[in-house]
Amino acid sequence: MPHPDVPGAASAAGATADASPPPAPASPSGSLLERLFRVRERGSTPRTEALAGASMFVAAAYAAVVVPGQLAKAGIPLGAATTAVLIAIALATLCMGLFANLPFVVAPGLGGVALLAVTIVGQDGVPWDAALGMVLWSGVAFLLLTALGIRDLITRMMPLNLKYAISGGLGLYIALIGFRDSGLVIAKPDSAALAVGDLSRPAGLLGLGGLVVLTALATRKVPGAFLITMALVTVVGIPLGVTELPDHLFGLPASPGPAVFHIDILGALKPEYFPYIFAFFVSEFFSMTGTLLAVAGRAGLTDEHGNLPGVRRPFYVDSGAVIGGAALGAPSMTAYLESSAGADSGARTGLASAWAALGFAALLLVTPFATLIPSAATAPVLMYVGLTMLGALRNVDFKDPTDAVPAALTVATTLFFGNFGTGIAVGLAAHVLVKAVAGRFREIPWGLWIVLIPLGYYFYTLVP
Repeated sequence: MPHPDVPGAASAAGATADASPPPAPASPSGSLLERLFRVRERGSTPRTEALAGASMFVAAAYAAVVVPGQLAKAGIPLGAATTAVLIAIALATLCMGLFANLPFVVAPGLGGVALLAVTIVGQDGVPWDAALGMVLWSGVAFLLLTALGIRDLITRMMPLNLKYAISGGLGLYIALIGFRDSGLVIAKPDSAALAVGDLSRPAGLLGLGGLVVLTALATRKVPGAFLITMALVTVVGIPLGVTELPDHLFGLPASPGPAVFHIDILGALKPEYFPYIFAFFVSEFFSMTGTLLAVAGRAGLTDEHGNLPGVRRPFYVDSGAVIGGAALGAPSMTAYLESSAGADSGARTGLASAWAALGFAALLLVTPFATLIPSAATAPVLMYVGLTMLGALRNVDFKDPTDAVPAALTVATTLFFGNFGTGIAVGLAAHVLVKAVAGRFREIPWGLWIVLIPLGYYFYTLVP
């Protein structure tokens, strides 16, 4: 098994990104499970995949509460939004498992949801059905670029140093989310600067204690270390007031009718809405690509060039999820950062995604369960996974400034702008410009010159 910080060794050298994974050889048992997911071929076991799927589900379960809450601010009824979001997550995650055979939770991206609910609808007064239409059109663009092979071409053209930086930047971003969720890091109300939180608060102490426990369990290679840690913090948090017990666990889901297919497809094509569509497109494009490469690298599924064989399949799932999610009322579907919890738990196949999808489907009947898990319980997992992903940065050639500066900018701007997709976009633009100014044109893939054009427009749309 390759080192998790180094993309590679799971696939043959030189495998093209748009080639489908080779057919699995017949297993001794010839079981349907093995034919569907090739669990043994990828060095895993059904038990490991089940535990990893449960870890992914628990780590990402907060989406069932946070996303509908944001959508409610945009005017979508909370009950309908909750049901629609759970249906969209369950279906998209199952498709990622069955069609792409990869361990990822696919759910509405918080950045895209905030852009829709807070900026487009809340601040600019755009109707929410038109905003959903914008998301759908960005998904159509994803689908066209995937079918034409352009998305995987851009993925292959990404310099290897940037792929290492993407993994490190994603790790730092995940770790920051964990620190914020536990209250260990807060944003100053009078500025954008980060500050140390109140370390005496129970949530912060539980976050730190959970990180220590998880590190010890992971060092001892205890199976289900993530689940054990999250369960322990949840239970300990009950008497401390961190874990809030719901009044009831079971109940029929609300009708998704007020959210499903309430979308203005043609109204979203007004010329003044194009910058919004482009913002959705570029941000989610690079977020999906970066998350896919970084988490797949952690799972040992990328080759020595940092590419993921058969990458067009998850891109098709992602494209379909964006389109279908917008139609259901669940915008900006993308691969979740919390999928790294599954990779670090041993997930290597889509069987883990199938288990995670089952968990989200079950939430339709026990939706209050999602509120039972406090952010302090998932924070140690995010901190641990994120901090260990920083190890990928040691593979960056920091002796060469033309490699070091774009890589460092990828990491830094991810934190500065609070957006993983924007960080990758900055890194790609910096790579082209720095290499060009240094006169090293041969190290710039020709396609990246073309990518500079939409990137320039994207940066223009970011200016207030």
